[in-house]
Amino acid sequence: MRLVWTSDPEAAKRLRQEGALDAQADADPSKQTIKVVIDRKRRAGKSVTVAAGFQLSAASLAELAASLKKKCGAGGAAKDGEIEIQGDHLARVAAELERLGYRVRK
Repeated sequence: MRLVWTSDPEAAKRLRQEGALDAQADADPSKQTIKVVIDRKRRAGKSVTVAAGFQLSAASLAELAASLKKKCGAGGAAKDGEIEIQGDHLARVAAELERLGYRVRK
């Protein structure tokens, strides 16, 4: 069970300090299997390359997304453990992730 709210300031302070220690650590790339697909649903017919299955912190995921967007010359976003790259860049994204040591499924 997770505590949602407390009126005790000492308990709140203790919970904040405990939560600060639980930052998500990045898993080794060779132990992660990334699924790369082209998605056209809910996007007005536009193609988006989606790479999902990352076990990274939000900062590391954003940094990886920025490098992939730069390689593809396209925009995109990193959210919820996924990286979205605008356009059909399946081969380029898969090749770059494999070069970085990730296992890739298409």
